[in-house]
Amino acid sequence: MNEPHVSLPPLLEVKDLRVSFGGKEVVHGVDFAIAPGEKLALVGESGSGKTVTALSLVRLVHNARITGSAWLAPPQAGAAPVDLVQASERELLGIRGDDIAMIFQEPMTALNPVYTIGDQIAEVLQMKQGLSPRQAWDAAVEALAATGIPEPARRAATYPHQLSGGQRQRAMIAMALACRPRLLLADEPTTALDVTLRGQILELLADLQRQTGMAVLLITHDLNLVRRFADRVAVMEGGHLVEQGPVGAVFQQPQHPYTRKLIDSRPPRDVAEPRAGEAPVMQAQDLRVSYPTPLPGLRGWFRKGEFVAVHGAAFEVPPGGTLGIVGESGSGKSTMALAALGLLPHRGALQVVGRQWGPDSAGNRGIRRLVQVVFQDPFSSLSPRMTVEEIVGEGLLVHEPGLSLAQRRDRVIPVLEEVGLTEAQFPGLLGRYPHEFSGGQRQRLAIARALVVEPQVLVLDEPTSALDVTIQKQVLKLLQRLQRERGLTYLLITHDVDVIWAMAHQVLVMKDGRVVESGPVEEVLQSPRDPYTRTLVAAAA
Repeated sequence: MNEPHVSLPPLLEVKDLRVSFGGKEVVHGVDFAIAPGEKLALVGESGSGKTVTALSLVRLVHNARITGSAWLAPPQAGAAPVDLVQASERELLGIRGDDIAMIFQEPMTALNPVYTIGDQIAEVLQMKQGLSPRQAWDAAVEALAATGIPEPARRAATYPHQLSGGQRQRAMIAMALACRPRLLLADEPTTALDVTLRGQILELLADLQRQTGMAVLLITHDLNLVRRFADRVAVMEGGHLVEQGPVGAVFQQPQHPYTRKLIDSRPPRDVAEPRAGEAPVMQAQDLRVSYPTPLPGLRGWFRKGEFVAVHGAAFEVPPGGTLGIVGESGSGKSTMALAALGLLPHRGALQVVGRQWGPDSAGNRGIRRLVQVVFQDPFSSLSPRMTVEEIVGEGLLVHEPGLSLAQRRDRVIPVLEEVGLTEAQFPGLLGRYPHEFSGGQRQRLAIARALVVEPQVLVLDEPTSALDVTIQKQVLKLLQRLQRERGLTYLLITHDVDVIWAMAHQVLVMKDGRVVESGPVEEVLQSPRDPYTRTLVAAAA
């Protein structure tokens, strides 16, 4: 393991930090230091211990035993440093927010839904700086303005659910930086955001860091963000700090096998060519999807307005091919997927296996067997009350109700083995529940559930965005193999350009409900014509 290189006296020096739960140690003797104004990235997969390490610094881990030391330099010269591990709760109350602030991964759960954004920021300023309510509100508006939120005075009066994901994250940053902390702990601050928003948030953090001189500890598994943002990187595996050093040195010459594994985790392109000369499995012409919206005043009593989510889209997907649809949140790509699944009314032509979705749900049952879906988050899309056997076999109850329990089991077991889940690996597999599996294993269950009814088309709605980079690579390799072996056709919805490159034959780029560019994936991603496509590709580089 490389020794940290810190040119200035450290703002924070961590020595032999250990964290245990119920007598089981999960962080094993971690050592690192952060200098004033430095940006250190703590990198690793889920379960590596990086978030527990960061939370332990401000003692926000419940029911944990923390040993070692974490010395925080004093704000004024001549004062004594504070060991955060041994500090009293009273001392920590003064340090949290003032000296060390934190940005959490998901702002929708971190922000209070019943208070406005301005009230939540003002509360911090009143508590920490003793400002009057009027002064705190004005300072909250200024803090929002510093993050680049348009119309900060109006946004301060809104509630979290009324803001977009990027705006909520900016509000979290404004709250964290309101008291000008010396150290910012940023726990996966961009994971829930689109690729272009990730770039914007990183640029914002870097700009604010330069203005205030604070240090940043960035916790992430996204190596592209580390390359663009951090000065140094520390890599964690299984609670151990296995390597650390300057970003350039670690990325160019990684010393530890786990670091090399992370750096090599970009999914490779390994797709078979679609079957030529056959009729498209899915095609759309002038596809239009809209939602009714209320109109203000008396007009809303008599008629509804209309929000058009997809404007006149057209595409064809040949057998064994993959159409990738890429764009930011709100671009219309998930609406397109719901229409393809027959779950939204639409105008224009949309055919699946030569058949048109109709208003009669019973008449659509035959198409529904041929078109299955794998959702973004398997933890929320799999019922926690159903066993593996019930989850995977559920589709057979609908489409082949005549099968006996033994016959269903004979169909479920082979498809589980096909996605890499076997009784040898997981004793009692069929009777287990989703919470007993990791994120990648749950996504394999979701894929098995879709495959058991032998579909022709899989709609993949952000199938890897909730997974770590190495698990993402494994799931994509599985999908590539299944496509080759089964001849499946994929409609792939994602905001990840790397996933599009690994999986797709054709790509549609969507913005504000419109297709701004389309064509073969090599042509669109290597020589993009539209400025928006160029922005997406550049943000993923």
